[in-house]
Amino acid sequence: MFYYPSNINPVAFSIGPLKVHWYGIMYLVGFVGAWLLGCFRAKRTGILTKDQVTDLIFYGALGVILGGRIGYMLFYDLPGLIHHPLSLFAVWDGGMSFHGGMIGVCVAFYFYSRHLKKSVWTLTDFIAPMVPIGLAAGRAGNFINGELWGRVTTMPWGMIYPKAGPLPRHPSEIYEFLLEGVGLFIILWIFSKKPRPQFAVSALFLLGYGCFRFFCEFFRQPDPQYGYLLWGWVTMGQILSFPMIIAGIIALYFIYGRKKQDV
Repeated sequence: MFYYPSNINPVAFSIGPLKVHWYGIMYLVGFVGAWLLGCFRAKRTGILTKDQVTDLIFYGALGVILGGRIGYMLFYDLPGLIHHPLSLFAVWDGGMSFHGGMIGVCVAFYFYSRHLKKSVWTLTDFIAPMVPIGLAAGRAGNFINGELWGRVTTMPWGMIYPKAGPLPRHPSEIYEFLLEGVGLFIILWIFSKKPRPQFAVSALFLLGYGCFRFFCEFFRQPDPQYGYLLWGWVTMGQILSFPMIIAGIIALYFIYGRKKQDV
């Protein structure tokens, strides 16, 4: 059994009245890491130039932040948004929805793809292997904030969170860091090293993230405002991830399965 390090300060440092939170720094780490690997991949593949990668990360960052925050408030805290509309801007307190961020990124990439006169799926295939870097950084930020802890457990690696009561819980942020971040990055990076049909990398990302998130939700404490939504075990995260799994399977079937049948 472990104890959450209660001396972790969510504020990294202060400059006068300005407080810089670790949660925000983790997002910066994710964007910078994605940019560095994007430049490396652009040089290797020639799909985009370095300047286009920089613009792509900028548009992606806007989509993540705006879509992620709006998605969180709509999916997980609609009453809070209605009663306190300004809470939409309190990103330093945590509360970002991946699914909302993904929608925001797709919208941003659509407009940028029109500027480049490229298919939006070319851009999503290019950026998909870098997304898990941001996911891993975000889960690290969740852990530093001491939020999104797991369900009560008797496993020896259970962790006691000061804000979650006296019982040990699954460190679900660490599970998601390893699966949605590290594991998914390795899978997508290896898969994308060879030329693939259009949307194949994006489809694998949808399937991989959807499966990993669906699995991790079995260990993560359900959102208190919703609890279990179906059958005493289905959470909001699983409901939002299930369409990703289905979309990924269908896309990969049409990309690869139909080709085999036509041979």
